[in-house]
Amino acid sequence: MTTTHSQPAIEVNGLRKSFGNHVVLDGIDLTVPQGTVFSLLGANGAGKTTTVQILSTLIGADAGEVRVAGHDVAREPDAVRAAIGVTGQFSAVDNLMTGRENLALMADLHHLSRGDGQRRAAELLEQFDLTGAAGKPASTYSGGMRRRLDLAMTLIGNPQVIFLDEPTTGLDPRSRRDMWQIVRDLVATGVTVFLTTQYLEEADELADRIAVLDHGRLVAEGTADELKRQIPGSHIRLRFADSHNLEEAARILEQTSRDGDALALRVPSDGSVRSLKTVIDRLDDKAVDVEELSVHTPDLDDVFFAFTGNRDDQKAIS
Repeated sequence: MTTTHSQPAIEVNGLRKSFGNHVVLDGIDLTVPQGTVFSLLGANGAGKTTTVQILSTLIGADAGEVRVAGHDVAREPDAVRAAIGVTGQFSAVDNLMTGRENLALMADLHHLSRGDGQRRAAELLEQFDLTGAAGKPASTYSGGMRRRLDLAMTLIGNPQVIFLDEPTTGLDPRSRRDMWQIVRDLVATGVTVFLTTQYLEEADELADRIAVLDHGRLVAEGTADELKRQIPGSHIRLRFADSHNLEEAARILEQTSRDGDALALRVPSDGSVRSLKTVIDRLDDKAVDVEELSVHTPDLDDVFFAFTGNRDDQKAIS
């Protein structure tokens, strides 16, 4: 089947999976557009890795329909595997082989000719800034270099969809940001990235849409901003040069509260541009001067805990 631009990269309907009596996925529905980053968040045991394993044909589902790159995962597993790449939590790099040899091995597994494999390996070594280390054993690579090589190996077959399962675990901040830029560059070429991560900042930075998985169920989905606006606590902070403007603003605006020093107000807000414009227009109409304005919204940490809670009964299976 030919994948069209309008066809989602991933479609999941009613996905269910249990291990024994333990229900891991309990009716999951997902749609991931092509050329986007979709991030699945969840605590350990929420079902993230199980979802990736099913979508990448590593294990079967108990129920539900799953299509990846236009192919049915259960009926067309070979076609799905030909269209995807998987970078798991643990590196697939062979430490005894050089970077170039690791890529050559993957080229062989993808049945590329010797010449095509060498050309593709050279392209990826350059793309991931590994050309200088290509002839060195992978055991000598830093954590960031190993992760870049791991992703380069995933890309040998030019996959349409890439599953990144906890891709930056254990990396230092600079290496993590380098990996983020690589992901952005991939998506800019039309590749779809399905990302699972426990680093909420990572999802905030990269994801076009985010879903929150809790005990096998999707409890929230949307853009990062949409999810943040669902959490109470958003407000506009106004600071004034004098008490006259402060008092006038407090009279005009409803439900305000003093914020720390005597010359600042907090105004409840949903974090939207419309809400901000309403406050500004009301103050402008009465010629109230605001010296400083800032908008404060909950972050993804607040979103995560609001939707999943602080539970101590998470299972080991993820």
